Parts: sequence; structure tokens; C-alpha cells
Amino acid sequence: MSFRSILQDMRGEFGSISRKGFEMRLPNGLRSRSQRVVQDSCFVPIDALKQSCWAYMPPELLRDVLVRIEESESTWPPRKNVVACAGVCRSWRDIMKEIVKTPKISGQLTFPISLKQPGPRGPLIQCFIKRNRSNQTYHLYLSLNQASNDDGKFLLAARRCRRPTCTDYIISLNAEDVSKGSSTYIGKLRSNFLGTKFTIYDAQPPSTGGRVTKFRSTKLVGMKQVSPRVPAGNFPVAHISYELNVLGSRGPRRMHCAMDAIPASAIEPDGVAPTQTEFLPGVSDSFPSLPFFRSKSSSRTDIFHARPMSTDKDDMLVLKNKAPRWHEQLQCWCLNFNGRVTVASVKNFQLVASVDSGVGGQEQDDVILQFGKVGKDVFTMDYKYPISAFQAFAICLSSFDTKIACE
Repeated sequence: MSFRSILQDMRGEFGSISRKGFEMRLPNGLRSRSQRVVQDSCFVPIDALKQSCWAYMPPELLRDVLVRIEESESTWPPRKNVVACAGVCRSWRDIMKEIVKTPKISGQLTFPISLKQPGPRGPLIQCFIKRNRSNQTYHLYLSLNQASNDDGKFLLAARRCRRPTCTDYIISLNAEDVSKGSSTYIGKLRSNFLGTKFTIYDAQPPSTGGRVTKFRSTKLVGMKQVSPRVPAGNFPVAHISYELNVLGSRGPRRMHCAMDAIPASAIEPDGVAPTQTEFLPGVSDSFPSLPFFRSKSSSRTDIFHARPMSTDKDDMLVLKNKAPRWHEQLQCWCLNFNGRVTVASVKNFQLVASVDSGVGGQEQDDVILQFGKVGKDVFTMDYKYPISAFQAFAICLSSFDTKIACE
């Protein structure tokens, strides 16, 4: 049997499994099909695996096959075959964990944890956001076709929740269950009453250390005390502020983003940004076909009782919006989005490293995040190292909030 035949056989087998998805058994014999997120999860029963000819493949040959599959399936939707291989068994999972690199190195979003890891240092990862005004939800997609935003790979979902004194944007991996009590809750964005200051909260620490500002291990439901599947830990990872426009002068919004969890040195050639390697146990339980999100070495105590995060403002990365130029003929403020933005809007922005971060003038032209309007309820979002898709999405959500005092 030739090597090419082996690859084709494996792709066909796992491709059909990925299309079927997997079923979750609920009480009373009910069944529910899982929501497809980044991984397009698939489940292979253990009995079927034992009967498969791949169960007894030599480790060296198996690794070679999986490496070639990972290299050949470099774009979505074919990349779902890579995820399918990782969900077969523990040995396959361990090999795929070594083969699949982080977005910083590969520039690929493969598993859900990739959304919490910094993007690539090279070209921006191109995404787009669709807004639903009726139910106040926002969906983030990975662009599959640069010519159109009609089709994309679902990544994240957010829902706007108006409070008496603030506004919350709950962020989830599941478009059908966007709530803080959900097992797919990964963080939130909270604004003040005026919508001029925002704080990004992560459900887990960005690296080995973190500072919890609020934690509820239990809650009351029907006068009974129950424990949620996901600990409601709030780790502040960024603060966003919009300057007040007291004089009412015309011009774009001015924003600053203090990335509490990212050091200023991260944008340097040899700089390093915090990188999460796994989800909390509660989040990993929602992906039964991908048990590699679980780790015996980590526990809830280790995650929530780590060393405090550094709060030295001189050491954190500060982003600011790139100053636009006034176009006399068009009579508007303009920025070069390289064709990614087609509609003028006060929400459009580009973020670069601020001088406060201790970088030279050359770095000021390197766009880390750009966001702009291309349709009535469609916006592009492109980001790169050292921020993650989750952080970029949360920053862009702050632009949707009404800011009467800033315009």
C-alpha cells in the first residue's frame, strides 16, 4: 500500500467523521448535536478504533502520516481533518499536540485554545464580525475567502447585556449558549456608564500567574446552592479608554489600550507574550472528543492560586489608535486599510504600539489590530502578535458601544 494511498484513505475516513459531528447523550435518553466551533469536533468510539487498521500502525509511520496530513491541510475547511486526528485516542492526541504549532509560529487557528494564544508575527490574521441588532449578538468568523465575507469559519460569539450602571459583553465559544454560566464561557468585556472606559476579563489567567478580582464558586438556584461547571473567575487582562470630546470638535475617536497581561518587550524581535496552553477543566469538558484540553498536572487550585500578575504600568504594552489624515477632496479622515475597509465609520480604527511602551518610531507604523466597516452589519477584524483573537475581539466590541461623550 503506497504512502499516498494511506493519506487518501485517512483523509476520507476522518473527513466523513468530521461531517457527521458527534452526539452528546442527555438525561432521559435525549440526544443533542454539539455546536460546531473552531474544531468541528468529531468522536470515534473506542470499539471502532480497535477494529480500525490504524490502531496497530508503528509509531514512526503514524507520526509521519500525521505530519503530512497537518502540512497538507493548511486551510479551513480541510483542516478539520487535523482536528479529527487529534480526537481519535490519547496516542494520536499526544502526537498532534507536538505537531500543531501555536498561531505565533504557524499562523493557523486550529483548536479552540488557539483563540487565546497570540497571533503570528507576520501577516495579520483576517477575520470579520457580523452584528445582529435584533438580539444584540456579535459573531466572529475566520475569513476563508478574501473576496467575500459571506462565508467563514465560526470562532467566537458575544452578547450585549445592559446593566443599570454598566454594559457587559459576554464572550463564548458557543454561538447557541452565550452566558456566563455556560461551559463555553471564556471571558467578558465590561464598560462604565458612559461607555468611555472598558475592562477585558479573562475566565482564566493568561499564563502561569493571575489576579482574581471576583470569584463565585457557588450560586443559588431555586434556594439551592449549586456549583457552576465553569469557575466565574475574572482576570483583568486589558483596559480600554476613549478620550472625552468636551469641545465637540470633529474628528475620529481616540482610544488607548493598556494590555495588563502583555509586557512592552513582547513587540521586540525576541520578545515573548503570555501564551495559554489549555482551557479550564470546565471548558474542556464541553469537548469530549478532544480530551487533550485536560491535563493531569493542572488543577483548579493551581490555576486560581497562582502568583499575582505584574501591574507595573511601565512594563505593560500600551496600544493607541493610529492618527488618520484629513483628505481635502473627500472631506473625511482617512486611514490605509489596504482594501480591507470600504465604508467610512467612526468605529474604524487601527492600533499601534504607543510611545509609552518604550519602542522606537519605526514600530509606530506596524499595525497590530485593525477594525473597520464593510457593510451594514459586517466589519473586518485583522490582528497579529502579541494579542490573541479573544483580546482583539473584545477590543473591537468596545467600538460598538455608544459613546456620546466621545463624538
